[in-house]
Amino acid sequence: QVALVESGGGSVQAGESLRVSCAVSRSIPRICLGWFRQAPGKEREGVATIYPDDGVTVYADFVKGRFTISQDNAKKAVYLQLNSLKPEDTAMYYCAARFGWDSDSCTPTASYSQWGQGTQVTVSS
Repeated sequence: QVALVESGGGSVQAGESLRVSCAVSRSIPRICLGWFRQAPGKEREGVATIYPDDGVTVYADFVKGRFTISQDNAKKAVYLQLNSLKPEDTAMYYCAARFGWDSDSCTPTASYSQWGQGTQVTVSS
């Protein structure tokens, strides 16, 4: 298992950008890392995932090119670049990990077993 620690959240105006980060305690093979979000009163939803072993990324349909998931070369950090933010993007953003699966199962709708504590993103109009 790994420890996941998110950071980088904050308050911005609509149209601005923000990058949230997830520090991963160690690099291991066959790990899938994802970003999720949960707004007050709403269910948690998957945003984007990355499979560090091959770099394949998958995005939820609602992202529509505004967000980009990436990793550092050491595979010990995953980032989510949030551009053109909207008030409806306001949520707690979580990093999560899924272990021992192949790249084709690394998607925002899969099940994840390890979660970070979250970082709050607030977008005002």
